Amino acid sequence: MKLFIFDHCPFCIKAMMVAGYKKASIEFVALQNHDIEARIEKVGANLVPILQKPDGSYMAESLDIAAYIDQIDGKPALGQSVDANKIAQWSKKTRPYSSLLLYPRWLKIDLPEFQCQEAKEWFHKKKSATIDESFDDAFSHSAQYITALNAVLTELDWLILPSERDNNLTYDDVNLFPSLRNLTVVKGLVFPTQVRQYIDEVAVLTNINLYDNVAL
Repeated sequence: MKLFIFDHCPFCIKAMMVAGYKKASIEFVALQNHDIEARIEKVGANLVPILQKPDGSYMAESLDIAAYIDQIDGKPALGQSVDANKIAQWSKKTRPYSSLLLYPRWLKIDLPEFQCQEAKEWFHKKKSATIDESFDDAFSHSAQYITALNAVLTELDWLILPSERDNNLTYDDVNLFPSLRNLTVVKGLVFPTQVRQYIDEVAVLTNINLYDNVAL
């Protein structure tokens, strides 16, 4: 099987997490960010992630892919979500700051989906319009966005570590971890001890790389 992804995409990370957690034999294939046709020809829409199943057919929608991978061996391991509302509320609070912090940084580190200038230019044009600010301006204002986001990170005091639940993951982890993982690219963010340990534990269990060593 192949999983077509962007490394930075939270939806892709959901599918990647389950593949790693289940130790599934899946090849990750990075698509170039601007190559819309590569997505449309597979699933008829501009979507990632995309899973190519053993029969050669394709499927989209991150949680559908996550469930498919979890169940393909007949031994589903992911627990059901119990904190969906908490995660949704917290994510809504972080989104304005995380977008301003993350978008400029994705073009400053070496990501597989930005290996040509056209991909970088397409992303910059699309996302700078989304945040209504140039990437250079957003990056220069990092300090104020980091301060705001640090405060929101302290609200995750309800997190339970995987090590406190026999290293079992649930759909709550699938929905929460991608946002936290991506924030490791922001130098200066202060993760509360429990949150930092949560990130590290889930990363190990799912074999997902963090961005600490290239943080800006």
